[in-house]
Amino acid sequence: MEWVKIIHILCVMGWMTSIFAVPRALIYWRREYDRLGENGPLGDLTYRLYRFSAGLSMIAVFTGLWLAWWHGFPGWAWLKLGLVAALLVHYLWTGRMVRAAQKGVFERSERWLRVFNETSVIGAIAVLWVVVVKPF
Repeated sequence: MEWVKIIHILCVMGWMTSIFAVPRALIYWRREYDRLGENGPLGDLTYRLYRFSAGLSMIAVFTGLWLAWWHGFPGWAWLKLGLVAALLVHYLWTGRMVRAAQKGVFERSERWLRVFNETSVIGAIAVLWVVVVKPF
């Protein structure tokens, strides 16, 4: 079972990289788009990072469910799954913004994107707390 934990942790690390980086990259993508009038290299990189991490997120969720099942779905695992579901919603919302940005549509301000980006950090801290402390 240790190999499943290793795969889970590696995929979570990759997914979290995207969750933290893509909203921030949208800020700089918008600046680049305003300067060039079209999508440049940063837009392509942001899209590729988001797309690559989609596979990692699926593997992370699958292995997380497998581990929760292996442990008999204790109470803390249900809380973790709820927090991960919130991070998944955040990730999917980011994907909508990435797809809109590909069309040159940047609906959100830099300030909004910065706050949006920080909410994922709070979510990740909450997940880590639940996994380490196992409150119930």
